Amino acid sequence: MEYRQISEDYSVSGQIQPEDIAAIKDAGFRSVICNRPDNEQPGQPSADSVKAAAEAAGLAFRYIPVISGQITMDNVEDQAEALDELEGPVFAYCRSGARCTNLYGLIQQERG
Repeated sequence: MEYRQISEDYSVSGQIQPEDIAAIKDAGFRSVICNRPDNEQPGQPSADSVKAAAEAAGLAFRYIPVISGQITMDNVEDQAEALDELEGPVFAYCRSGARCTNLYGLIQQERG
């Protein structure tokens, strides 16, 4: 599993599997955000299955589904709120990591 560090407290990746949670925890992450809607692609694990694995490992989890190419201000505000509330570092994922990265950039613009 590869991920990209965007800031000191925020990293992103493409789709993860529930069994990736152990490696995410071992890498020092304290919280996970899923930005990928369920059923976007056949065979992808549900957010609930990843949430169950994350919570079983002692990590916080937040589900903020974002439709590809259609980020809304509500999405940006929900992500900003999650980043304010969750213990970092935070690991966010979607299909490729692009939505998670774009959300972070939009939050920084809003707060700029």
